[in-house]
Amino acid sequence: MNIDDLDWQIRTNGGVNPRLVKLLLERGELDVLIKAAGERAEWFCAEAAARELCKAGEFERALNVLKPFVEAGWRPARWEAADVLLHLGRVDEALDVARPDDVTQAPEHVCRNFAEVLVKAGKVDEAIEVLVPHLDRGWLLSALVELTAGQGRDELVLELIAPRAEKVRTARAEGRWNCEPSNAQELQAQVLERSGRAEEAVRVLGGDIADDRYLTQNTLEAYAELLQRQGRMEELRVLGSGKHSHTVLRYYARALEDRGRAEEAETVLRRFIATAEHPGRFHWPLIELLSRRGRLDEAVEVGRPTFDADDACLLEGVLHLLHEAGRNDDAVTILDERDAEFVEEHPSWFRMNRLWLLGEAGRYEEALAYAATVPAGMYGLTATTAWIMEQSGRVDEALALLRSDAEVSAWEVAEVLIRQGRAAEGISDMPSLAELHEADRRRKAAVRATA
Repeated sequence: MNIDDLDWQIRTNGGVNPRLVKLLLERGELDVLIKAAGERAEWFCAEAAARELCKAGEFERALNVLKPFVEAGWRPARWEAADVLLHLGRVDEALDVARPDDVTQAPEHVCRNFAEVLVKAGKVDEAIEVLVPHLDRGWLLSALVELTAGQGRDELVLELIAPRAEKVRTARAEGRWNCEPSNAQELQAQVLERSGRAEEAVRVLGGDIADDRYLTQNTLEAYAELLQRQGRMEELRVLGSGKHSHTVLRYYARALEDRGRAEEAETVLRRFIATAEHPGRFHWPLIELLSRRGRLDEAVEVGRPTFDADDACLLEGVLHLLHEAGRNDDAVTILDERDAEFVEEHPSWFRMNRLWLLGEAGRYEEALAYAATVPAGMYGLTATTAWIMEQSGRVDEALALLRSDAEVSAWEVAEVLIRQGRAAEGISDMPSLAELHEADRRRKAAVRATA
């Protein structure tokens, strides 16, 4: 087991990646995961196997799966092991496993994960102390809010957020846009709301929005979501009808729909599409509304004016809605309506989506004939063609095609074998993490040399 290889696996999703792990779990191949963790030092397999064993109450087996990784000093394994130990009630052991050698010098992500273990161990105040030195980082301020939910520390959390929220307000007033943590105001409102002070949350954050004392669109969206949750329909209507309509109107429309006023929501969206200077911002909320109401044909017509647009093109989204509804033939028809100029401007996107949709429609022979017309080497061509072969029952041909292409990743072959009930073979045939890592090094070195 090599820590560098494990670091590479995390960074690149290399080896037996999360997609394969999910597939193995769906097919009940827990033993294959455990074996891959033990014999191949595959971290994603170990992590998933340990969690599955914990769900089944097999905590000692979970610890045994994690043990080699813990002994190697692999930090993510230490956090997973701490979680298992907490399930067993072995709190002191859990904290010893998770605790950094020096909390004051530990990287931010290590502090965040150690704080989570402390909270699970019932040591909330200690967790807050670990995070306090890092709260000028937006993602760690979010972690503070997340980890303290329901822990009875909202007043303390608000005290920690308040000066940071004020710093953001001051920064905007001074014309500065790079102040951290830029999410302090929305987090302040979130904690006020969850502590039973929703009126105060609306008043404070609403004042910031009205006076333009915020830095990011996320804060505006957080305010719209707050109004939506609290049923403040008039304030949401006013906010969504003015200068913030491009961001907020969809929240107002969804709030109307959720309250049984879908026709009114549709009317509002259509009015803005007809009158707004940039109507493309409102097409997708209406498409989603119509789709949820079972009016997919109308949703397609709303999107149609955008299909050939250079910006705000909603073609891909509409194709996926049709696919989800099982209307793959209709999706292919819409693609085939595109002119030669569109295909020339989006060659890879068009061809690979058409090939995929033909396969999803069960038109396998037509799809394979079309694949033969696609320029060789186009990204995804081999994998998609192999998938169509597999779907049509030509599994051996699919595997042969994948293995013949040097650009195909080993996991793509393994995926086919797993789907065919040959999980152990699929995993054992893959190169080791060390081999994959070394191959990646060589590829990168070759690229650098060429450059």
